[in-house]
Amino acid sequence: MNWYDRLNHYFPNEEMKDKEHLMDLIADKDIYHKEETKDYIVLYAEFPDFIFIDYLLVLSTERGKGIGTRLLNRFKEKGKLILLEAEPPNTKDVDTHRRLAFYQRNGFKEAHHIEYERQDDEGNDYVLNILYWTAEDVPQEIIMERMKEACRVVHNDRSRYYYGREIANPEEVLHWIE
Repeated sequence: MNWYDRLNHYFPNEEMKDKEHLMDLIADKDIYHKEETKDYIVLYAEFPDFIFIDYLLVLSTERGKGIGTRLLNRFKEKGKLILLEAEPPNTKDVDTHRRLAFYQRNGFKEAHHIEYERQDDEGNDYVLNILYWTAEDVPQEIIMERMKEACRVVHNDRSRYYYGREIANPEEVLHWIE
């Protein structure tokens, strides 16, 4: 099974980008990277002052061996804010609880002041949590601005070509809540 098929098998359909879209990001964006080993796959964008983890998958046979933690620690060593999206805990999907617990064990916090709601290809709304890690306190307003940049540069790059629409217009999908 190739890297895209593995990601596509693991992540919900609404969260998966088209394979060609991902390949274009990897080929054409100096900031967008794919790392693949026999143990994990990670796709991420490294901006000057933050890292956006688009997809992180430790293969099921390798989970529980510290691979994901070592990978996150490698990103943390750069001293930059780290952002990622995660599904909220769902009683019907035990993996959502495991993923959230994994990120919390690794020092990630939920950006409680940011609501992130997107639509799938059929127009159905779904919510994702914004998780972040930082070595120093960062106001959530900064997290919001960096997430808007990730939406513009990563999610919406060529999105009209691949999906016929912007898949994550930051002014429509990100909202500040008190």
